[in-house]
Amino acid sequence: PLVEDTVATMRADGVRRALVFVTSALTSYSGCRQYQDDLARARAAVGEGAPELEKLRHYFNHPGFIEPAADGVRAALATLPSPADARLVFTAHSIPMSMETASGPGGHLYTAQLREASRLVAESVRGPGADFDLVWQSRSGPPSVPWLEPDISDHLTALAAAGTKAVVVSPVGFVSDHVEVLWDLDEEAAETAAELGLDYARAATVGTDPRFVAMVGQLVAERRSGAPKLALGPMGPSHDVCPLDCCPAPVRRPTPASRPA
Repeated sequence: PLVEDTVATMRADGVRRALVFVTSALTSYSGCRQYQDDLARARAAVGEGAPELEKLRHYFNHPGFIEPAADGVRAALATLPSPADARLVFTAHSIPMSMETASGPGGHLYTAQLREASRLVAESVRGPGADFDLVWQSRSGPPSVPWLEPDISDHLTALAAAGTKAVVVSPVGFVSDHVEVLWDLDEEAAETAAELGLDYARAATVGTDPRFVAMVGQLVAERRSGAPKLALGPMGPSHDVCPLDCCPAPVRRPTPASRPA
C-alpha cells in the first residue's frame, strides 16, 4: 500500500503515533528528506486525526548493519581463487553533486557516511588501515548535470589497467538485493569484469540478516525507552531529528513546455 492509504488506515484503527523505519541508512535528500516530505504530505492528505509519524535515525555505522555487510564481503572473497589479492570496492547510488553538497548539517554528509561505512566493513574484514575504493552506480538524469563519479564499470576498467586481478564489490549503499543491485552489479558490472579478465564477486546486502532485523528493534527501543545508541567508529550515532535546513530538495529546472513564452 502507498503511504497515504496506510496513514488513513492507521487513523481509522486509532493509531495516534508511529515510528517510521526507512530502508536508507544514509543522509541525503533522496535518502532522508524526501521520505519525510512524503510522510508530511500523507498526513496532510489524511487530515485531522492523522497519526504523528517519527522517522528513526540513520544507521550507516550501526553494528547491526556493518557486521552482516562485513560477513557478506568475507563470503564473497572466499569464492575467489586468490582472495588476498582482491581489491575491495564499495558502491552506492550516485546522486547529483549539488544534492551531495547539501546533504546533512554542513553538507557532504552522504559521502562522509558512505566512506565511514566502507572503512568499517573493510577494516572488519582485513584489519586497521585496509585499502578500499568507494565508487558509484545507477546514475540517471541528463548528462549535463554533474553526478558523483566514477561509475563502477569505469572503475573496474581503471583497476584492470593498473594490474588488479580480482575484485569484490560490496553494495554498501543499499540494504537489499533489489533491481539496481541485481542489474547494475550482477549483470553490467559482472559483464565488464569478465571482458577485462577480472575475477569478480559481489558481496550480499544485509537483507534479512537477523542482526539487521534486530537493529530495527534496537532503533525503536532507543526512541521509546532511551536504550543506548549503538554506533561504531568516531562519527558516533546519527541525530534523531533532522535540522530543518539540511538536505533541501534539489532545484528543478523548468522544462521547455513550462517556461514562460
